[in-house]
Amino acid sequence: MMLGLLLLPTLGCQAQRLLTLDSCRAMALRNNKQMGVAMTKQEVAADKRKSARTQYLPHVSALGTYQYTSKPISLLNDEQKASFPQLGTNLAGTLQQNLAGTLSQLPPQTIQALQQMGLSNEAISQLAAQGINGLATALNGVGQGFVDALDTDTRNLFAGAIMVNQPLYMGGAIKAANKIADINEEMAANSLDSRRQSILFNVDNAYWQVVSLTHKQKLAESFLELVKKLNGDVEKMIKQGVATKGDGLSVAVKVNEAEMALTQVKDGLVLSKMLLCQLCGLPVSEQVKLADEESENIVVLAQTAQPDMLLAAQNRPELKLLQNTVDLTEQTTNLLKAGNLPQVLLSGGYAVMNPNTFNGFERKFSGVWNLGVVMRIPIWNWGDVKYKVRASKGATTIANMELADAREMIELQVNQSSFRVNEAIKKLEMANANIANANENLRMANLGFKEGTVSYTTVMEAQTAWQQAQSQKIDAEIGVKLSQVELQKALGVLK
Repeated sequence: MMLGLLLLPTLGCQAQRLLTLDSCRAMALRNNKQMGVAMTKQEVAADKRKSARTQYLPHVSALGTYQYTSKPISLLNDEQKASFPQLGTNLAGTLQQNLAGTLSQLPPQTIQALQQMGLSNEAISQLAAQGINGLATALNGVGQGFVDALDTDTRNLFAGAIMVNQPLYMGGAIKAANKIADINEEMAANSLDSRRQSILFNVDNAYWQVVSLTHKQKLAESFLELVKKLNGDVEKMIKQGVATKGDGLSVAVKVNEAEMALTQVKDGLVLSKMLLCQLCGLPVSEQVKLADEESENIVVLAQTAQPDMLLAAQNRPELKLLQNTVDLTEQTTNLLKAGNLPQVLLSGGYAVMNPNTFNGFERKFSGVWNLGVVMRIPIWNWGDVKYKVRASKGATTIANMELADAREMIELQVNQSSFRVNEAIKKLEMANANIANANENLRMANLGFKEGTVSYTTVMEAQTAWQQAQSQKIDAEIGVKLSQVELQKALGVLK
């Protein structure tokens, strides 16, 4: 049981996590959800940039289709379909009529010769009729075959193709689209940098706020000990009859005020640590201890600041984002101008269809290679592109004015931040000087009080002045730290 009680303080100390400013920054950047969103946007922009690059390359696609129609395509009308199969029959009737007239007009010598050969007119007519009938049958077959050959039967149509398209000249649209993709990727990176600096700025403020309250807690505890010691001395004086109860009540009120101040500092410290844990992605109930809590002096060396607008112009992500916006509107204008320029495309591929007409009409798949150049030349669009280009140029003008305004505001911010750093350094110098005076004043008051030459009120005033000087020193040191962080953010170098 005793061993367990002895180990409790050790376990409580081990449960606290020691954090440095760098570790807090790293955890905040790693666990911040908006930071994750910004990183994902950067990856998306990189993928879009890679996608834009593919527009320079040939694209291959495949196409397949099936179509059913209620009627086939017919190259012959209904009368032709009916007449071609009767071609021989119609021709035979005409031949027989012509043959009868021809035999009646033969010369007598020819008729006698044919009779001597044993051929009468009836026999010649029979032989001619048999030949004509055979010819008619053959011609009817030819006509039917012709009709059958021209039967397309395109009610079931199958087709497929593999196509390759290579842009040759698109009026600068592809080039502008690629530059827009590059700018969007750069904007994502600048947005990520802006988010990173904002997170670091919040973490640094929360970190130094905790350090400030920790030092003020120690100061409040020290002040409470001083007041309690004075209260004990006054109570002894009351018992000895050299002080009144009113004197004791005055000191007791001071003790109560010191205890109240200590309670307020403790509560503020707990809330500040909760905020820091939340920013770092830790549970708000996590017990943490900061590396700078135990340092006697928060600021070891402070250097005066000089406003450097050139450095801010080179590093501020806000200015970079506005410049990206200007560049983006300019490339958008170029992209819109391409709508009035010719576009040339090289196209090629292989197409198959069933039925096909490459060897008459065949009900089977057959294909053909093709290669060509497609050109599109805009002629008239009622000024649509002109108005869009004009509107885009207006957006560029607006973006340039916003960029100039932002430069002026940032220049003011840099000068103000530099002034605050120098002002905080001066306050720290005065606070350090006041510390020495307050310490000496308190020492003299305590010595006089022991010797009986100084009243307790003088000691109380010296203690209050000492407490205020110490508090001003802490505020001045934290002010230097926070103003330096603010200046780094204003210059865009907070990393």
